[in-house]
Amino acid sequence: MPTSAARSNRVAFVTGITGQDGGYLAEQLLAEGVTVHGLVRPGDSAAVEELLDRSPDVVLHEGDLADVDLVTGLVTELEPDEIYNLAGISSVAFSWEHPVLTAQLSGVAAATVLEAAWQTQESSGRRVAVVQASSAEIFGNADTSPQTESTTVRPVSPYGAAKAYAHQMTDIYRGRGLAASSCILFNHESPRRPETFVTRKITSAAARIGAEGTGVMRLGNLDASRDWGWAPDYVDAMVRAARAETPGDFVIATGETHTVAEFAEAALRRAGIGDSWRDHVEVDPQFFRPVDATAMVGDPGKARSELGWEPTVPFAEVVGRMVDHDLALLST
Repeated sequence: MPTSAARSNRVAFVTGITGQDGGYLAEQLLAEGVTVHGLVRPGDSAAVEELLDRSPDVVLHEGDLADVDLVTGLVTELEPDEIYNLAGISSVAFSWEHPVLTAQLSGVAAATVLEAAWQTQESSGRRVAVVQASSAEIFGNADTSPQTESTTVRPVSPYGAAKAYAHQMTDIYRGRGLAASSCILFNHESPRRPETFVTRKITSAAARIGAEGTGVMRLGNLDASRDWGWAPDYVDAMVRAARAETPGDFVIATGETHTVAEFAEAALRRAGIGDSWRDHVEVDPQFFRPVDATAMVGDPGKARSELGWEPTVPFAEVVGRMVDHDLALLST
């Protein structure tokens, strides 16, 4: 394994830096004194402006993640110590509508990043650590519960299939000597989630209902069960994985599961709606997915023992912080 040559400071390259996780990651790395470079999509001016408002010291590079030559050239030029591949399609629902694009951006693009990192490591003699942001969706209808790093990979959506390819390619490059880790991220939320995600849809609707005292939110499968955590915690796990002496696969989760109905109840109660919360929730069949994964709950035991990582924010507080943010937006 190549060792890092002397350098004045650590350099990180982040794809998907304008997303929820990318923004929190940039803030954490910059606070540590890391030089942070990020890849942004052409024309994504609003997201870029928001990122730079929070993290003005980030160095941004505009380009398409599917552009193999561009991505390879950036990694070769920057010779980063750490690469965090967070980019790609972020919505399971969107992946059903655009399966080929999902395969390209969430699957094949990860292989481009891994190959570029490996080539850079080989040519420079500098250790290049890569973290692939994987997903619990790779497990699909999981054959074990809770899910661990050894749970069978059996996705049931185009999103899960693309993430599964990237996850397995990470293992392949780890076998070639690259310090490549796959963080299998279970659902993680924050006020920075866009309203295209059901969690933020719920909290923004709850805030509106709480402020107005009336209204309903329309949701799909209320019985869908997920393991929800706090996004900055999960970003911290990825940083720990990048710097782990032994790279590997790590389930990042809370170990607790809650239904969409419980999420809606917690949000409405935080917004001031009491026991009548159910009167403000309607089921709309248009929001059901063609196939939905079974109950997803992760066992973070390996991350705890090898990375020293623990989730710090409980479920009700995750929901509450999001609702508080949306209530504050209504008052501005």
